[in-house]
Amino acid sequence: MTHTLYDVIVVGGGPAGATAAYELASNGSKVLLLDKAGRTKPCGGAVPPQLLRDFDVPESVLEAKVSSARMVSPSLRAVDMPIETGFVGMVDRSTFDEWLRARAEQAGATRIDGSFIKLGESYAGYVALSYRPGKKQSLSRGAEPPLLTTVRAKYVIGADGANSAVAKQALGDAAKLKSVFAYHEIIETPTSLANDARVRCDVIYDGGLSPDFYSWVFPHGDTISVGTGTAVQGYGIRGSITELRQRIGLDSARTIRKEGAPIPLKPLKRWDDGKHVLLAGDAAGVVAPASGEGIFYAMTCGRIAANVMQEALRTDNAKTLKQARKQFLRAHGKVFMVLGAMQYFWYSSDKRRERFVTMCDDADVQRLTWESYLNKRLVKHDYLAHIKIFFKDLAHLIGITAADGRR
Repeated sequence: MTHTLYDVIVVGGGPAGATAAYELASNGSKVLLLDKAGRTKPCGGAVPPQLLRDFDVPESVLEAKVSSARMVSPSLRAVDMPIETGFVGMVDRSTFDEWLRARAEQAGATRIDGSFIKLGESYAGYVALSYRPGKKQSLSRGAEPPLLTTVRAKYVIGADGANSAVAKQALGDAAKLKSVFAYHEIIETPTSLANDARVRCDVIYDGGLSPDFYSWVFPHGDTISVGTGTAVQGYGIRGSITELRQRIGLDSARTIRKEGAPIPLKPLKRWDDGKHVLLAGDAAGVVAPASGEGIFYAMTCGRIAANVMQEALRTDNAKTLKQARKQFLRAHGKVFMVLGAMQYFWYSSDKRRERFVTMCDDADVQRLTWESYLNKRLVKHDYLAHIKIFFKDLAHLIGITAADGRR
């Protein structure tokens, strides 16, 4: 065989793929990181301090630090949620993802720009993978596309997004994801923008902007991400952002770029093919329900995938791949379950959205929300606060408490 041989080929250079490539290369594996250059995923860009600690990410990578969130109801009631014990970091995915890819390359990963085309046959413990070199671009009429290049590896990590081509080929129908379609516009921050708006995330719950999700206005220093999402097919999502920008007085701000992509709603039931392929990040469905948060969970999933692959390489046992999903859900499955239930109940109507925003005005809710988010774990020790919140939650759900918080 004359094909270049690798221990692992990672397809996709987002947070999951770049992290997996970095971890594998740092531990001595021969890694190819294949990324479709020039593609930026729509993302609010919020990251918790725990991500910086867990993955040795310097604060210099952040575009801004947010010190509060403002929840806005369908009736335009606004509830401020100040962060008392930390901050939310904001990253721009075009620069943050590139920083992660460069770090993987510095650790020893071979980095190639190209588009994954297909998986081939397995021979002598290695699976063939073909890709088209170069950045994805439209060809002029009559031009020939670049020839395919084929390489081989013992294992492949599919981290190529919610519409993962690797997943479709390796897992077939088992790779079908339920998704929300997200769209945002990156705009230039007006010099006239108030100082408090530069350090505050606005989260808007309004069925007129999204019938089943939320909209956002997230500051990034010199730029602002204005976006929304929905799982409703054919919903006019671009029109929602036009309306939102008009509503908040940012309709005349210069638009730098526009991006849209599917965001998974829940993890897949299978992440591996039992032979050579393991999924990670959006391809595996690891985006938190309700919040849509994906960067921290993608990087966590990428690290777990890398650790599992190291063990599979050491033992030459592909059955080890199934441990990735088990390990991820053992650590974060309860959080996903709680957030999934929250999205199911509170995003179903504007009446419930109104009550949900009212709940956010509660001091216990705010404290436990920020403790859980900033440290990426459910707060277990404060049982009294959880009991209080449960009964408040129940009162709002069955209508004992009015939408404005009065009884």
